[in-house]
Amino acid sequence: MSKLRSRHITGILNLSREEIAFILDTAESLKDILERPIKKVPPLRGRTVVHLFFEPSTRTRLSFELAAKRLSADTIGISAAASSVVKGETLIDTARNIEAMRPDVIVMRHPMSGAPHLMARHVKSAVINAGDGINEHPSQALLDLMTVREHLGSIDGIKVTIIGDIAHSRVAHSDILAFTKMGAKVTVSGPATMLPAVPEALGARVCLDIGKAINDADVIIVLRIQKERQGHSLIPSAREYAACFGLTMEKLSVARPDCLIMHPGPINRGIEMAPEVADSDRSVILEQVTNGVAVRMALLSLILL
Repeated sequence: MSKLRSRHITGILNLSREEIAFILDTAESLKDILERPIKKVPPLRGRTVVHLFFEPSTRTRLSFELAAKRLSADTIGISAAASSVVKGETLIDTARNIEAMRPDVIVMRHPMSGAPHLMARHVKSAVINAGDGINEHPSQALLDLMTVREHLGSIDGIKVTIIGDIAHSRVAHSDILAFTKMGAKVTVSGPATMLPAVPEALGARVCLDIGKAINDADVIIVLRIQKERQGHSLIPSAREYAACFGLTMEKLSVARPDCLIMHPGPINRGIEMAPEVADSDRSVILEQVTNGVAVRMALLSLILL
């Protein structure tokens, strides 16, 4: 079944346009399972998926676990606080010990960029990156692509604006790579202190004026301020950030009336996005969550079948 060149999903950077399209097609075909009265099919019966999370997570961890269970795989969850890492065990030793128990897939989230890549070099199990530091979050980008494609039919040629803490957001990095790879034009906006030194290297245009950035955009992706990765504050206050870059209905008046509003979550209402925007008819935030399960079902299926 698999048409992927690698059994590891460590980043969008390593996926071709054709592979991305195939993943999205597979996710769409599997999404129907989520609407059935009995939401379970047997293709991964007897397979084992380990969820190794070194950072807090609600949506990503739960959707990966649900995806595995929907496909009848056995799942085991390990958090950093409950692992031997707190006793001084290295990541490689942790990987080798997990590998000795013969899991089929390790889904990993880690605060250090590159950790899943390191894991993939030391285990025979397939590794899926569920977010590594400020590097990438490939499955989030894939579910974002799926959500947009469902609404607009195609990604090629659309205009996508990403607002917020671009420099520290792995979602932003994967989204820029994914949307540009699929033919979209991406603009990023946010405080200058939260933009990468050379954002154009990722394929995005920079526009510090949020009004100009969202003008004529088909999709607006709003990001959370990544305080846990900044080291020190990069803005005077949350109130000032909200005034300048928080998405409100007033700011949206210059955007396309049918533009899609997206957010990877969790939302800090009143800071990066006003409640009325998050709950508006333009918002597809909860659809992103649903599609996250379908995309992760697709990844597990394509890796293991």
